[in-house]
Amino acid sequence: MVAPPRGIGRKSQGRKRIEITLIKDPARRMVTFSKRKSGFFKKALELSLLCGADVAAVVFSPTGRPFAFGDPSVNHVLRLCAPLPAGDEDGLGSGFPDDATDGDERGAVEATARRKEVAKARVAEEEARMSAVGEKVLRAAAGRFWWEADVEALGAEELQEFARALRRLRDNVQRHADKLPPAHASQPTTQLH
Repeated sequence: MVAPPRGIGRKSQGRKRIEITLIKDPARRMVTFSKRKSGFFKKALELSLLCGADVAAVVFSPTGRPFAFGDPSVNHVLRLCAPLPAGDEDGLGSGFPDDATDGDERGAVEATARRKEVAKARVAEEEARMSAVGEKVLRAAAGRFWWEADVEALGAEELQEFARALRRLRDNVQRHADKLPPAHASQPTTQLH
């Protein structure tokens, strides 16, 4: 396919360099604020995820409304910068409005991290199990296609997985056959069973 000549069919002007000065039009300024704020928070999240950094970002809109992002939480990151005063370990009167709930947030984050590790271990176990089943099926196929495996050589667990794989193969072939135009309009198409 040949690309259209430059300038034809374009819907936008693409990315342009703009002069970094205050935008005079209030409507354009709010749209720019909204888009750039989202991008700023996205970059903060990426920094946190990629580097394992604790990140907090607070942005005030032109109308004075605050927007905050924190990973694991804004309060956690603020405590790293300004620890609680001695004797104020309960979080009351520390100057952080949501102090009392930060411990709950930390517990929730730690519980989520534990669940993630358990899920990761289960996925690894299932991958190892499926790999073993696949190897057994390939050995039973003895150089033939996998679907021609000798079912007598498979155990109960392998037979269940083998049956599922055959059903998926049948459904996939049926889907592709349904997409093909009929060879002759007078011949009915047959369903695979």
